[in-house]
Amino acid sequence: MGAVNSPEVTRTRPALTPADLLELYRLMALCRTLESACAELNPRWFPAEGEEATIVGSCYGLRPDDVVAPHYRGPFIIYLMRGADLARLFGQALGKSIGYARGRAVPFTGPVKVGVTPWVAGDLGTSLSVALGVALSFWYDRQMRRSPHSPPLDGTHPADERAVVCTFGDGTANRGDFHEALNMAALWKLPIVYVCQNNRYAISLESRKYLPVATVADRAAGYGIPGATVDGNDILAVHDAVQAAVARARRGEGPSLIDAQTYRLRGHWAEDAADYRPEAEAASWRERDPLPRFERRLVEIGAAAADNLVRLREQVAAEVDAALDRARQAPDAGPADLGLDEVLAWRG
Repeated sequence: MGAVNSPEVTRTRPALTPADLLELYRLMALCRTLESACAELNPRWFPAEGEEATIVGSCYGLRPDDVVAPHYRGPFIIYLMRGADLARLFGQALGKSIGYARGRAVPFTGPVKVGVTPWVAGDLGTSLSVALGVALSFWYDRQMRRSPHSPPLDGTHPADERAVVCTFGDGTANRGDFHEALNMAALWKLPIVYVCQNNRYAISLESRKYLPVATVADRAAGYGIPGATVDGNDILAVHDAVQAAVARARRGEGPSLIDAQTYRLRGHWAEDAADYRPEAEAASWRERDPLPRFERRLVEIGAAAADNLVRLREQVAAEVDAALDRARQAPDAGPADLGLDEVLAWRG
């Protein structure tokens, strides 16, 4: 774990079993494989290669009744972790009728029924406010149950402990609604965890040129909440920090801000050559690639044999290929799917 601003976010997580460790690896491998496929389908896709540890580690172990507001970079794996169907997600990317939005929205709009907030605009930062509203509703439920006419607030009712995890990029952390959301969440002690998926670049601008503090987590002190900076390429460090912050939120102690420092190994979008980055910098971060790093760790601690991990990656590749084939064979979104009758009214 990296530098931590508060002991509140360093409490030990529940022990992960060998099965958990293998599932974390499978999810990271699945994230990389499906993101690569999406980048091949769409040159304007925002690939998440290199950020898998932060993405998976932030959301693994949440309860089904919790809610996630994902960053636009790498949301598909979060949708899958919450119960979405892979072929339907590819349908989103391809504008197919089987997509969750029936071809009517941008690819990273997710299914609300699995506890993922939808994007409401093609603009960064809107998810911060939506996530805040969800956390406010959870807080409100708790307040209503404090009424003398309600059952006691004893931690046994699902509404007593629901939490929100909101992930976003370092560039988004410079928006005004970032500050507004964290200020309100801190003031009302809302049950939300903010995770900055910090890949060090806002498109082509390096973070040192727009962040006046060393890390995004340094801003937590201004809101009176815990802040932590963690190694975003270490999935267990990310999971530790987020789970501790979620536990704090469940106890009614309010929000936390976590800066998971990682690096996108590809450009801002699939066809971006990223020639604005020093070659030595990119090479250094590639040596810290979270996927082979975790693979080595699993082998070293005896959680898995190397050949078993190879077979697991082959299974993941087959799963992605089958889902992509199914999505490609689905019909394109037509007028009925696009819902023209739901947005237009014709007058004769």
